[in-house]
Amino acid sequence: MSATHLKNIPTDARFADFQLEFKSNLKSMSEMSRNRKLAVAGLLTAAIAAPIAGLAYLWRRPLPIISGRLELPGLNDRVQVIRDKWGVPHIYARNETDVFCAQGFVHAQERLWHMELNRRLASGRVSEIVGDIAVGTDQLMRIIGLRRAAKNDWENASERVANVLNAYARGVNAFLEMNPKKLPLEFTLLRFTPEPWHPMDSLVWIKMMAWGQGLNWDAELLRSAILERLGPDRTAKLLGSDLSAANPVIMNQTRIPGLERLAAALRQAQDFMNVSAPIGMSNNWVVDGTKTTTGLPLLANDPHLPLQMPSLWYEAHLITPAWQAAGVTLPGVPLIVIGHNSDIAWGVTNAFVDAQDLYIEKFDAQEPTRYRVGNDWESAQVAHEELRVKGEKKPRPFDVTITRHGPVMDAWWSNPAKRMGSHGAKAPPTQGQPAEELKLALKWVGYDVSRTIEAGLGIMSASNWQEFRAALNDWTEPALSFVYADRAGNIGYQLAGKTPIRKNGKGATPVPGWTDEYAWTGHVPFDELPHTYNPPEHLVVTANNAVVGKEYQHHLSLDTMNGFRAKRILDLLSQSDTLSADDFAVIQKDVYCIPAESFQKLTRAFYYAILMHPALGKRGLTAREALDELNAWDRQLSPDSTAGALYETTLYFAMKRLFSPWLGDLTATFIGLGFHPLLHPINSAYVDRAYLIALRILENEESEWMRDESGAPATSVDILANALNDTIQWLETNVAFDMQKWQWGELHRARFQHALGAVKPLNLIFNRGPFPYGGDTSTVWQAAFVPELPIADSVAVSASWRQILDLSNWDNSRGVHPTGQSGHPASRHYDDQMPLWLAGKHHALWWSREKILEHQEGVLILE
Repeated sequence: MSATHLKNIPTDARFADFQLEFKSNLKSMSEMSRNRKLAVAGLLTAAIAAPIAGLAYLWRRPLPIISGRLELPGLNDRVQVIRDKWGVPHIYARNETDVFCAQGFVHAQERLWHMELNRRLASGRVSEIVGDIAVGTDQLMRIIGLRRAAKNDWENASERVANVLNAYARGVNAFLEMNPKKLPLEFTLLRFTPEPWHPMDSLVWIKMMAWGQGLNWDAELLRSAILERLGPDRTAKLLGSDLSAANPVIMNQTRIPGLERLAAALRQAQDFMNVSAPIGMSNNWVVDGTKTTTGLPLLANDPHLPLQMPSLWYEAHLITPAWQAAGVTLPGVPLIVIGHNSDIAWGVTNAFVDAQDLYIEKFDAQEPTRYRVGNDWESAQVAHEELRVKGEKKPRPFDVTITRHGPVMDAWWSNPAKRMGSHGAKAPPTQGQPAEELKLALKWVGYDVSRTIEAGLGIMSASNWQEFRAALNDWTEPALSFVYADRAGNIGYQLAGKTPIRKNGKGATPVPGWTDEYAWTGHVPFDELPHTYNPPEHLVVTANNAVVGKEYQHHLSLDTMNGFRAKRILDLLSQSDTLSADDFAVIQKDVYCIPAESFQKLTRAFYYAILMHPALGKRGLTAREALDELNAWDRQLSPDSTAGALYETTLYFAMKRLFSPWLGDLTATFIGLGFHPLLHPINSAYVDRAYLIALRILENEESEWMRDESGAPATSVDILANALNDTIQWLETNVAFDMQKWQWGELHRARFQHALGAVKPLNLIFNRGPFPYGGDTSTVWQAAFVPELPIADSVAVSASWRQILDLSNWDNSRGVHPTGQSGHPASRHYDDQMPLWLAGKHHALWWSREKILEHQEGVLILE
């Protein structure tokens, strides 16, 4: 942009700094970013149709004021906000109310659009700003009823929680009142103004997080569909457990209503925006001082959540006279979710507790609000909803039916422009009784009153293990595995969250709702939830694996992850008697793939049989080179690994060949393509187990599962040889004829997509990537992807935050999240952490005031 174009633009110091930083970033990011620069100018000119000078001002005007003084209505006393060079705010307040008010203001300064989209997504109101494209998702969210649940939490909030939420909302609303003409670019492009912030907007995003971390209604549907295809005996053989005995479906008598239609409807939502409610995979571990170079504990955590722009998290440091805490926050929520205070540190992983069940309800076909309970009829509640759609004058009304178990999910299949009709399966009438329709209702612990914010406040001020556990006693949802350390040298583990006790069954599939045989009879008492304190091993590791054995008295879940990440972390921790923070950083970067050991045994054992197989008759030299690559591989799934690409792609084709004859169109869902990529990017319960089932079948030569294209019996060699042929053909066609270009990072890339980045050319402004990326679901460097070709740009879930906390000196702690602190593309903090994150590096997490002042970027006084 020339000086002529800029001559009418106010040239204050902040804009000058921005120009220098922006030009520097453009220069360093080569051709891809040069195109982004051109797109910025082109988009602003075409979309907003204003003079270039005015558009440049529009581009930079949302950038926050980070130095000077501002009057902030609602404060009781003066607050100081010191931002360090990474844009992390250190908020000094003289009371708790003011620190949360200031946190709300700072969140709004940096992430207002992010907060707006979050509350709209969770409340089912996205179609109001983007139109019909979001109607299906909004309808689903209204049926699930997160806003109804948030309202229940607000009406039952304690005085302290209400004060905190109100203070936070005051801070957000003060920003809105002070900056009506300085809203983020997204509001200008979509031409709307945000409504005032309400405490329920914070609570509804907590509900959304809990929903995304929750299990397992969609897994119940998948297992039910497999049961209907294979029957209970063959399903038990395939999945390795007798699900019919664990929780029987009424086979051959009552089909689960609308199963295929629900699966199809869920898939239809995938073309909306790449905005995700997180499904959580994570690693965390802690070691005590007997195993560290400092003599005090070290704690590491990297929660695995969807990649997006901006990052899910926002770093912050809150300081009051009574307590202080630092770590990552959720924009829109007044808490430090993961991090440390003056005395203790904590990290979390998804515990994968089954906190959802589907119930088959019998409804009166003539009176659609009556449903069967025992031998009687009860009236369901009806919530009247209206979807307002951009560009439409009239709202689209529909009703949500709510039974004693929860909302009826079947309603999502019908047209939201009309009142919901009946879409369940028909059951024949009993003599003298009316005809009945079968529908599915969802029960979830998230519908109970939550005390999660109360628990979070207690964690932030806890000073020891006893106070930490007392706070977690209030933690309602989602169920998480907490690791703990304190400066006195203690470490521990606690599973926290409401965990249902079922009268019968294990939540494997939908169960009859008209009887109490499958009712929840309560929740596991807190003291009976898994926990340990100063274990004799001197360490604790969790990675979404099963944390208890079969001897444990309560049922937690059928759907924990496979445990390879936890095993690898334990192996690496045991390689040294004394560990440092640098050692922890190396572990977080580890891409060794344990399941590849089993695959490699097969390719080595069947080497000559595979090469001689007719399927590879025309690929002799290429097939030999491919097998040699695989057999010599060190099982490191690095981005430049050719063998890694061969392994992942051949395994994918082997799964397709093994499962398709039996599961048909369910195969993609079974091996990892989840029902709803918007709300669960990869939520198949078997995303990390389907390939283990495939390897088991191949290793054990389980012939009953192996068929060729004609349906004739096949062998493990047949499956592997044909899968290798499929792989070579696909890679030659879609990547290159040169095998050395078949690198895993060419197939497996990380892309950071903004909600508006789905629309071209906005993608060139808001999105970042793609970047070659290593790892997979089973590596410590977790990089789960949807196993569907083309794999490229498919990393859906990875480390959303990496922290290593040093209990000997908080200033030596380190962390990084994928993007940057800011939600404004014009800010250097929009993506300044991305190079560190991609390289597995961190930035310093400064704690002491001395270090904070040494690395300050700006000091803002709020009064």
